[in-house]
Amino acid sequence: MDILQFSQVQKSFGSRQVLKDITFSVPEHSIFGFIGPNGAGKTTSMKILLGLLKPDAGKITVCGKTVTFGQNETNQYIGYLPDVPEFYDFMTPREYLMFCGEITGMPVKEAKERAEELLIMVGLDQEKRRIKGFSRGMKQRLGIAQALFNRPRLLICDEPTSALDPIGRKEILDILVQAKKETTVIFSTHILSDVERICDKIAFLHQGEIVLQGDLAEILSAKTSGNVEIEFQKKEETKRFTEAFPGWKENTAFKVYYERKSEEERVAMLEFMAKEKIYPVRFEQLEPDLEDVFMEVAGK
Repeated sequence: MDILQFSQVQKSFGSRQVLKDITFSVPEHSIFGFIGPNGAGKTTSMKILLGLLKPDAGKITVCGKTVTFGQNETNQYIGYLPDVPEFYDFMTPREYLMFCGEITGMPVKEAKERAEELLIMVGLDQEKRRIKGFSRGMKQRLGIAQALFNRPRLLICDEPTSALDPIGRKEILDILVQAKKETTVIFSTHILSDVERICDKIAFLHQGEIVLQGDLAEILSAKTSGNVEIEFQKKEETKRFTEAFPGWKENTAFKVYYERKSEEERVAMLEFMAKEKIYPVRFEQLEPDLEDVFMEVAGK
């Protein structure tokens, strides 16, 4: 079942068209990477999804119901984590989640159980300090707990790891993988390595258009970067090889790296080494990553 569907969504600001016939769907209990550089239209898409912006054309459905500008009926199915979540700093994380339960009308016993469950999930169950003293990563973890509090069918994460250090990013990504067990995650980001780690399906947004979408594993397996890295035993072998095959991207005493070599060129390299009796320590055709794929489909 598809939790979310975008169908030919368009949006312009004045003469500038920001979204051009955006169409994609998100299956239940998946992590969907909505990817693109800053300014590609990701946040505009999320605002339309939440009913905060009116599209010029097209349709969005959440759990089978149509999103309508200015109304929030479909938002009952949605949890939202912004890139910079805000809280009442004088509260502890447990007090804040109980407050969320109170304003949504959740019974006190249920709210206590849900708060404890989520605090354990995000690693804040032993935290007694007030939110004012929290790091950026701790606030993001509490933000996920708040967004999941009412058990939404769809969790939207808008650039949740963009300002975190590597440890903080890993913590957030691990929590999102756990969250997939009870919800569906839209992971909007420009950090492609994060997408590779946790996403099942993706859509690339470039200059307001979806230029590639589908199953992440299938997309990567269908592409070949043609990038080659060779490690030699001797400096002299590196010199002989690079003289025969110029156009290297990186070159050190024992290693040489080439970008986007065809199969014929790679075969020629191996034949040259066999003929010259050069026995490399390593000859590796590097697997493509999302950056390689995006650069290809974006025409760069």
